[in-house]
Amino acid sequence: MTITTDQPVIETGTTTTDSDAPMPRRWIGLIAILAATLLNLLDATIVNVAAPAIRGDIGGSVATVQWLSAGYTLAMAIGLLTGGRLGDMFGRRRVLLIGLSGFLITSVLCGVAGSIDMLLAGRVAQGLFAAVMVPQCFGLIRDLFGREFGKAYAAFGPMIGIATIAGPIVAGLLIDADVLGTGWRSIFLMNLPLGAVALALAVWTLPAAAPLPGLTLDLRGAVVAGLGMGMLLYPLVEGREAGWPWWMVATLIASIPVLGLFVLDQVRRARDGRVVLIEMSVFAKRSYTSGIGFVTVFFGGVGGFSLAVGLFLQLGLGYGALRASLTMAPWAVGAFLGSGVSAGLAPKLGRKVLHLGLAGMLIGLVALFAQFGGDGAPTPAALAPALLAYGLGMGMIFVPLFGIIVGELQDHEIGSASGMLESFQQGAAALGVAVLGTVFFSGFALGDGPEVALTAIRSVTGVAIALTAVSFAVVFGLPKQGAVQAH
Repeated sequence: MTITTDQPVIETGTTTTDSDAPMPRRWIGLIAILAATLLNLLDATIVNVAAPAIRGDIGGSVATVQWLSAGYTLAMAIGLLTGGRLGDMFGRRRVLLIGLSGFLITSVLCGVAGSIDMLLAGRVAQGLFAAVMVPQCFGLIRDLFGREFGKAYAAFGPMIGIATIAGPIVAGLLIDADVLGTGWRSIFLMNLPLGAVALALAVWTLPAAAPLPGLTLDLRGAVVAGLGMGMLLYPLVEGREAGWPWWMVATLIASIPVLGLFVLDQVRRARDGRVVLIEMSVFAKRSYTSGIGFVTVFFGGVGGFSLAVGLFLQLGLGYGALRASLTMAPWAVGAFLGSGVSAGLAPKLGRKVLHLGLAGMLIGLVALFAQFGGDGAPTPAALAPALLAYGLGMGMIFVPLFGIIVGELQDHEIGSASGMLESFQQGAAALGVAVLGTVFFSGFALGDGPEVALTAIRSVTGVAIALTAVSFAVVFGLPKQGAVQAH
């Protein structure tokens, strides 16, 4: 059956239903979608704790530690631009299953990697399959829940909170336990049972929607966008350690016109009625354009600060993986609690919840900045209140955010728009890792003592404060209410 963009319908075996009507077994289907999302969230965070153990086992430079995180997020950011379109072209359920299967295979490759190069290649492949998998989630939720999709989006906040808690703590526990001598490898192998459950539930419950007719893929646009993002991030990660040779500086500067060329090409193709990589109509919606700006600044700060704190605790203070993850646990607990608080406040307060969350983050960051400037290294107990405040505020962002950003989108825009939104999020996280990681290692070298590490992490915290303040200002450009409140 063919679906139209004016009144889309969904094929589910022998039954055809209007896309505005909720579907049977939708909550079980949501579990499958959330499990797939959780896999991505876990693998984006667990390496922050595991990186020093990986480097100690199979080697690698300081820049390698950054690439273990940035390589995944950069590959995902590049792939997401096409991942959303693939769901529109071939059906979201089918593409999700392909992405999820590939993600599990590449997780095994990471788990058995015998060299740092093999592991980095596996991480890039993981990111690419995540880019195929993740953009389908928002569209499938719309397919499953119809007019009630706002209720399902609200589940993403607690899920992000759970992932924030589970990722670092589980990674620390697994590395410390060294089950069957697997050490850090177990953080990748643990994806298999969760992924198997997600696959089984997805096959059973998710609707097999007909693809949108007449769509093709803008491969040239994908190549240009990927080239521009790679040219931007590679020098930022490698530049400091390489001594900033002229060609690296030139590459960084040249990334700007390359990315500009991509934007101009997309505008020209849309004007001429040709296939585009991204639906330009989404930029006519205030919620989406402002949301892109917020996501870029916010996730850039959070992604880079998370890595820097993990490096500070392990490389600067000499903590083991388990102690470092437990020290960061108040941050994660705060994120989980914050998402719950936000779920209750969002229907009444709308975007004001974002401002409350960012205010909490700023309080936590200012407290950390003061502690990092004190005499001697702060203890885990001393860090706990500030980390809890930061996490509580961060968790409050997630519940209303996605509903506000995608609430005005039409069905035919969801695939492209969700892929691009995730691309900006992941690209911002990779950029944050590169920039804040560079700030940290510019003030700290391996072998330096805690005093030097404190100075470095204080500089990083100052940058994080600035980015959070900018995020606070950008929120004023978002609509006052979103899908979570409207449905």
